[in-house]
Amino acid sequence: MASLKDMRVRIASTKATQKITKAMQMVAASKLRRAQTAAEAARPYADKMSAVISNIASAAAGSPGAPTLLAGTGRDQVHLLLVCTGERGLSGAFNSSIVRLARERALALMNEGKEVKFFCVGRKGYEQLRRQFDKQIVEHLDLRSVRQLGFVNAEDIAKKVLARFDAGEFDVCTLFYSRFRSVIAQIPTAQQIIPLVVEESAAASTTSYEYEPEEDEILTRLLPRNLAVQIFRALLENNASFYGAQMSAMDNATRNAGEMIRKQTLVYNRTRQAQITKELIEIISGAEAV
Repeated sequence: MASLKDMRVRIASTKATQKITKAMQMVAASKLRRAQTAAEAARPYADKMSAVISNIASAAAGSPGAPTLLAGTGRDQVHLLLVCTGERGLSGAFNSSIVRLARERALALMNEGKEVKFFCVGRKGYEQLRRQFDKQIVEHLDLRSVRQLGFVNAEDIAKKVLARFDAGEFDVCTLFYSRFRSVIAQIPTAQQIIPLVVEESAAASTTSYEYEPEEDEILTRLLPRNLAVQIFRALLENNASFYGAQMSAMDNATRNAGEMIRKQTLVYNRTRQAQITKELIEIISGAEAV
């Protein structure tokens, strides 16, 4: 059995850990407000841009001059998985849930005989995926030095993806991220961004429009920007999801530490009481012997 001194050290250590997790919870809660506001503000723009492009794309469907970002390469053999995760841990299952979804998709594609490549954005996803797919990771982007996410970060990623697409390195690109719903709910999401998936509602629209310039020319300009917009949205959703998951994880850790302190204190008090009782019995026995 541990000595009373060891027990006191253990209780003090647990209390110190509880203070750290409580502080991290408060910091995450503070950053979550800004991150959630940014993510929610980006949704309408990203959704509307996607709807507008889908409407134009439905009008240009089948056109011989349709951009390859819309029409595709005509093949479905090489898939690029753009996996966006966090740079830090201590956030529960936030990172692992995104990686799990990407891993399941990769294994399913490989079982079908497809070639899979990874583009990792974020340190945690890269660290997890390289254990199994090290040779298939073609690029890794670290955003630890970025203090505040901006559209320029998404543009940089989009340019790298487009350069590889133009070079014929892949046929289909799927974006993986975590959509923020609430502090306790973050939804791992897979979204195909190349070639663009035309929304059924837009494709089924009976409204007729005339475009100036032609649809193909408009799409050639808008599709690369839409790619950056969708990636930017994913980064903002991820940021909010990370702080929500971290806030929840640190709250659970603080509660668990409190429960451990209660149990350790109970054991300490019982051990101390037993030791005092033993010493009293020894003193009384010694006095009676005299």
